[in-house]
Amino acid sequence: MIFSRGTQKLLQSTNARNPQFLLQFLRDSPRHFSTGFEHQPQSQPPHSSIPSPTSGSVYGRLFGISSNTLKTDIISLFEGCNLTLDDIKVDYNRTYHPMAMLVQVRSESDYGTAIRELTRKNRSFKLEKVVDHQQWDLVAPYNGRYVLFRGIPRNALLEDVERFLSGCNYESSSLELFTRQMQFEPMRMAKVGFPSQLEAMNAVIRKNGAFCLNSRITAQLIQ
Repeated sequence: MIFSRGTQKLLQSTNARNPQFLLQFLRDSPRHFSTGFEHQPQSQPPHSSIPSPTSGSVYGRLFGISSNTLKTDIISLFEGCNLTLDDIKVDYNRTYHPMAMLVQVRSESDYGTAIRELTRKNRSFKLEKVVDHQQWDLVAPYNGRYVLFRGIPRNALLEDVERFLSGCNYESSSLELFTRQMQFEPMRMAKVGFPSQLEAMNAVIRKNGAFCLNSRITAQLIQ
């Protein structure tokens, strides 16, 4: 242990008067004193040693769902896995028909629990493990705050759609009109975002089956 010259004089004089103090000082000293510069470890890049919150997660793709299958249904199905709404994403095609649900569990053990729950409850679902976690990242999380309105008339203007949505608390900047090719003919649709899941569900209840101009509209919650 190397001490500075001033510290050496202090310890020598103190040691002469009180040897016990010197022993206590050496034991309790939190660091070495030195006249030179101490070697400082290089700082690590930000977040380099902080694990990802989803590190170790296991992903599965759940088949057999329908447009009426809710995330809460899946949470109840896999009740032993402690899932939250954020652990489930719905994988839609271009017409927003749900093809599957992606499920995130915390470990291989939880994934085994999910398989056992599925077998025990004898549901018509099928769970397949997703090896590439990028498949999870690529699916947009709508979080139950968007509604798809199908059957918008071809001659409807943006003002007509806004009039149709009258009484709903929606985010006007999110309103999007587009056309998708269906099985027999193109269909015009509108996708709208809402401030909360409750507002989105209220819009589905209020506007499903309502008319925009002369066309009956169907409303679908996008999860």
